Amino acid sequence: MAAGEGRRLRPLTERYAKPVLPIDGRPVIVGVLHELQRAGVERITVVTGRLAGQVEGLLAGFPAELRFVRQPEPLGGADAVRVAALEPPYVVAGADTQFTRGDVAAFVERARAFDNAVAVRPRAEAPSRDRIKVDGEVVAQFDNDDPDDPTTGAPLWLVGPTAHRHLALLTGPPYELKEAFRGAQDGGARTGAIRIGPTRDLTDPFDLIEENFGYLKGL
Repeated sequence: MAAGEGRRLRPLTERYAKPVLPIDGRPVIVGVLHELQRAGVERITVVTGRLAGQVEGLLAGFPAELRFVRQPEPLGGADAVRVAALEPPYVVAGADTQFTRGDVAAFVERARAFDNAVAVRPRAEAPSRDRIKVDGEVVAQFDNDDPDDPTTGAPLWLVGPTAHRHLALLTGPPYELKEAFRGAQDGGARTGAIRIGPTRDLTDPFDLIEENFGYLKGL
């Protein structure tokens, strides 16, 4: 998913598409694509939106089977997935997060045991993300309202047939993937909660500075 407007990163994203911005000097979307390749994902659909040409131009010649699809309006992550028109099961990843090397591959392998799955991480790493209540290895509740719960979601999902069917039933906008997963759960599907290692995210302009000049984090 590379179609987000990056509103919290303004004014940088008034000129640059968020996925082309760097972490450690490398465009964050390039790191995501490499991790998908390590996970054995052979065909990758990149959903773009505003400033789509920047993303498509950057990835021209990337050594993978890439397909580009444009989301006409920023109507949410689930809408981006619908625009991609994929056949389940498939992996969905955000283009603004750097995952620990090998974590995407580990997620894909472990997620096979469930109808659908979402990656989870400590809330301290991404306090603005949705809190998720976990019961053992499965999601017990999305939109967990317990302020002391330490777990939050990461932008990495395995969408199986049960969640995929609910994409057409969502109310919105915005259309959110968690609503499709919640609908699948209400029908009896099991959603795996796959714990991953540390992630690095671009949320605001200061993140861009600190993630590329690491010595500033301790100042």
